[in-house]
Amino acid sequence: MSAAGGNFFHLGASHHTAPLALREKLALTPEKTALLGARIGATGGLREWAVLSTCNRVEFYGVAGTPADIDRLQAEFCALLECSPSDFAGAARRTFGLEALRHLLAVATGIDSQMLGETEIFGQVKDAYADAQRRGTAGPVLNRAFQKTFQAAKFVRTHTAITEGQVSVASVAVDLALKIFGELRTVRVLLLGAGEIGEKTARAFQSRGSETLTIASRRLERSMELAQALAAAALPFEHAPGRLAEFDIVLCATAAPGVILTHDAVATAMRRRPARPLFFIDLALPRDVEPEVAKLPNVFLYNLDDLAKIAEENRAARETEMAHAQAMVAEKAGALWPRMEQLCGGGAAGGGQWSKTAHTPG
Repeated sequence: MSAAGGNFFHLGASHHTAPLALREKLALTPEKTALLGARIGATGGLREWAVLSTCNRVEFYGVAGTPADIDRLQAEFCALLECSPSDFAGAARRTFGLEALRHLLAVATGIDSQMLGETEIFGQVKDAYADAQRRGTAGPVLNRAFQKTFQAAKFVRTHTAITEGQVSVASVAVDLALKIFGELRTVRVLLLGAGEIGEKTARAFQSRGSETLTIASRRLERSMELAQALAAAALPFEHAPGRLAEFDIVLCATAAPGVILTHDAVATAMRRRPARPLFFIDLALPRDVEPEVAKLPNVFLYNLDDLAKIAEENRAARETEMAHAQAMVAEKAGALWPRMEQLCGGGAAGGGQWSKTAHTPG
């Protein structure tokens, strides 16, 4: 897949510019990613591309012949997700050449994360690259960019202390639960969703003393498989809303396209347990729990942005390492870029016609 005459670019929106409600609209499922790939292939122009879609960002990396090719990508993306082009434009950012490469390295390292130094993002970037390879949309430029990014990210993590302290959603969620309940041994925990994030969070709760765990996934066989691995119980997913009153903590981490737990369902549960608090940790995007649930008495609801704010309290220890990590990222990107520029066919590093679209117009 030749990239002659093109330019390496990054296009996307993240927690820096997009609130949680907008990030929900921008989340890409594997099915929608496949549809988008077909549309991109039909329009042409992009020589290579990969997409990173997480709870805190949706970003494209690739090689384009002209800025108009990126405009078409943005238009197709907004049309597919039925997102207002102006809403996306207001939160989106475009970078090119060396600046785009520095951004990719910063993301993979965790220094651009909502939780500084988080560990999950490295695996998510690797998955994004693997998906591009499977689609056949990763060519010589992306191959070099991502492979060198993984090496650089490991180096920065090894030679700085940015990963020290609370740097994962799971660890923050557990510590928050401990503050509310004091200890977790007798607390009954329900996990909705048996994916990677849900499993990590469940294991984190068990490592801090939780002994009663029930798992409900939209795929019952997956619930039973994870329940067996964690010595937990399995519950049919459709039964979960009606049995909320039996639990003290509900961990929500499904990939459902919309709300799973409504205000009415939680209100009904609370009438059966009025004197006992019910604690929801919504790790899903789109969110699993209707926001109005937080208005109910004795109900505590925390979403991804809430957990990130709590993590800020533990950021100081890693903040001192930030400048060191940023300098490493800049050095690694600067050393890598000349070869990537050659692979791009001498594409501009952000100047000329490209500089006019360095930021998506609002």
